[in-house]
Amino acid sequence: MNAEPSRPTPEQFLNLIRRQERGRLKVYLGSSAGVGKTYSMLREGQRLQKQGIDVVIGVVETHGRVETAEQLGDLERVPARLIEYHGVTLQEMDLEGILARKPTICLVDELAHTNAPGSKNPKRYQDVEELIRAGIHVITTVNVQHLESLYDQVERLTSVKVKERLPDRVIAEADQIVNVDVSAEDLLDRLKAGKVYHPDRAERAMANFFTLANLTSLRELTLTEIAHLIDRRGRRAEADKAPISATDRVMVGISSRSPNAPALLRKTARLADRLNAPWYAVYIQTPPEEMTRIDAATQRLLSKNLELAQQLGGIPMTFKGTGIAETILAFAREYDIRIVVMGKSLRPWYKRILTVSLFERILRESTDVDLLIVDV
Repeated sequence: MNAEPSRPTPEQFLNLIRRQERGRLKVYLGSSAGVGKTYSMLREGQRLQKQGIDVVIGVVETHGRVETAEQLGDLERVPARLIEYHGVTLQEMDLEGILARKPTICLVDELAHTNAPGSKNPKRYQDVEELIRAGIHVITTVNVQHLESLYDQVERLTSVKVKERLPDRVIAEADQIVNVDVSAEDLLDRLKAGKVYHPDRAERAMANFFTLANLTSLRELTLTEIAHLIDRRGRRAEADKAPISATDRVMVGISSRSPNAPALLRKTARLADRLNAPWYAVYIQTPPEEMTRIDAATQRLLSKNLELAQQLGGIPMTFKGTGIAETILAFAREYDIRIVVMGKSLRPWYKRILTVSLFERILRESTDVDLLIVDV
């Protein structure tokens, strides 16, 4: 007898309905400034307008690039919202104005932008999420280095700390992702020709961030990320058709004094994403970690780390116990964890020789749990 085919669950049907009600998101993703993301976005806007589709510009930054400015054409622009801050007038995208105008498609440049104080949302991607919830389709641009989970990797590759970042989920949930690719050599030629920045600024850029090594590394990183995002979108489509199945769960334990907690959380997020698995960031609260025994600055740092875990798509939790190893194992048993992520020990070598490590204690007492040690 043939087995009865799996039936889609009510939750999957609800997810499909919600996606139909929402606007769509298309992302032009690049490896760095100057590769042509804004140019490509505006070109698409022009083509769509010629087909009779209602397109408006929510915000665009030409950075003085003549070729890009030419693509503005006769596209309607929703006037910017003016915000006074410390005696300076700042211009931001007028979210309320766009919602009231309700176009079919809105073009929004620089998705990772931080809004001026006094704006409704701290970040531009949150404005975009509101537009999408309102049923407005959005075409946007962003560089790969702005993805939160890549922060540490980008810093290692380029020695630059990227300040403006956005959660990976924003890009992962996009309906279309287009890689705007230019070779490092061609981009440097564009810089030298003054097509990216003014000549004075271009010279400083080439001496710092825009080196051949940096641009090549970021291009490789972008191509890898694009491949993964496309694969993830395919898996999401399959999940809409197939019944939800059990999967491995991942956890990472942090303490209030974890020196490398942000890097550890980012690595865990990327691992769980590759495995298509839910993950937990667990604050292991032993007696020395009680809130009454740690100072306010440490509490703020802990709160910030747990908030980062949530932004990365993890589930932040607090779990109490008498010892670190025992508490990690207790959590793993209770939540059916299959993979425990740990950072490489920072203890001096002589202490590691004289004492049993946390890794060894967990390994000795665990069953059906894989331990993964990552270098942060």
